[in-house]
Amino acid sequence: MSEAAGQQHPIGIYLKIWILLFVLSTLSYLVDWFQFEGFVRWTLILIFMFLKAGFIVAIFMHLTWERLSLKYVLLLPPLAIVVLIALMAIEGDYTNLTRHLFFDR
Repeated sequence: MSEAAGQQHPIGIYLKIWILLFVLSTLSYLVDWFQFEGFVRWTLILIFMFLKAGFIVAIFMHLTWERLSLKYVLLLPPLAIVVLIALMAIEGDYTNLTRHLFFDR
């Protein structure tokens, strides 16, 4: 008889990631519990969100065990979008600053 055609991953890694996701979700909840405000709040929320999404994609969607070319195909477009959004935010701040400098007299 032939074995199953797929890879078998130990269940321990899935349980560890579940626990880690539970801890990250608890930390995300504590951001609201301790009533962080402003930049600190949103920075922590985004960090926890990206960590959780990364672990889910890497382990539960099996991206860790894929070829490097598939990882590039899946990860580079969102990275490019993030870079472009950052550049637009920088340009928007510059435009807002120059408008205040030249038109608020």
